Amino acid sequence: MDSLHSSLAVTTEGLPLGLAAIKFWTRSKFRGCNALKKSVNPTPVPIEKKESFRWLQNLRQSTELFADPARCVHIGDRESDIYELFCTAHDLGTHFLLRTCVDRLAGDGGHTIASEMGEVRVKGLHRVEVRDEKGNISEAVLELRYRRIRVLPPIGRQNHYPALSLTVIYAHERATPAGRKPIEWNLITDLAVSSRQDAIETLDWYAMRWKIETFHKILKSGCKAEESKLRTADRLTNLIAVFCILSWRVFWMTMINRTTLGESAQMALTQTEIEVLDQLIKDREKTELASPLTRYLVKLAQLGGYLARASDPPPGNTVMWRGLRRLTDIQLGFELGVKNCG
Repeated sequence: MDSLHSSLAVTTEGLPLGLAAIKFWTRSKFRGCNALKKSVNPTPVPIEKKESFRWLQNLRQSTELFADPARCVHIGDRESDIYELFCTAHDLGTHFLLRTCVDRLAGDGGHTIASEMGEVRVKGLHRVEVRDEKGNISEAVLELRYRRIRVLPPIGRQNHYPALSLTVIYAHERATPAGRKPIEWNLITDLAVSSRQDAIETLDWYAMRWKIETFHKILKSGCKAEESKLRTADRLTNLIAVFCILSWRVFWMTMINRTTLGESAQMALTQTEIEVLDQLIKDREKTELASPLTRYLVKLAQLGGYLARASDPPPGNTVMWRGLRRLTDIQLGFELGVKNCG
């Protein structure tokens, strides 16, 4: 079973800057958590020998790419709730914001994080829009609680790692909604949170975690990475690496169209791609007065089925990857025709 663990660099506006780290590995046999617990006691196993060590490797590799680690916030889901990761980020001078799944010991060790947070009063409300499985939009009201807490390492690791002063944020939906599960985010971070606005900003940053899911969707559905059939792991790794670049490009073009105004089309497309799009797609009301960058990215999306009506929202990733696939095929024929016909 081949697996991929990737780290995507994203701005606070949601623009994907590229992959900061990526790890490939193969499991000879997959076993669920219950099966593993029957044969292995996970507590004494060094983190370097665990599959979760990839989180620390990606953290280190990502941090090395940036000139100012203190400006980076590493975001992860519940799988990244690893005490060794907290300590690694502290040693590297960078930051983390993770969703927790472990109720760790806190304070002097006589209670846990959850019991201490149970004493914290609601410090503010935050309203967010959410979609259910059918795509219906509704408003959720979240109660915000936060506190700086002294968090202790696991009992079996207290001689190896220090206690840390961390911020715990609880964002729980006030009412039980119909048709979906209530929002319950339990986050932990080394960042300081001293106001409702700080807490909301932190929640907005954590919401950026979904960008990695979007990237993986493009990789799997757009590039069809899971359908690749190659004989060796090395060949498959090389192919997936190329697919990762293509998937990032599609995602980047989708988001640059929404976050950047007034740039030239050459920022995202080659001159040949621009010339081919001019031949294929005529300008419409949505593109005539748009900036050059938006004009040609919308044309690219039109190749993928985007209607480009005046009232339509900006094109999404699906029409972008369909358009880029068609453009690549058409451009290849165009270049062959120029070469053969002069």
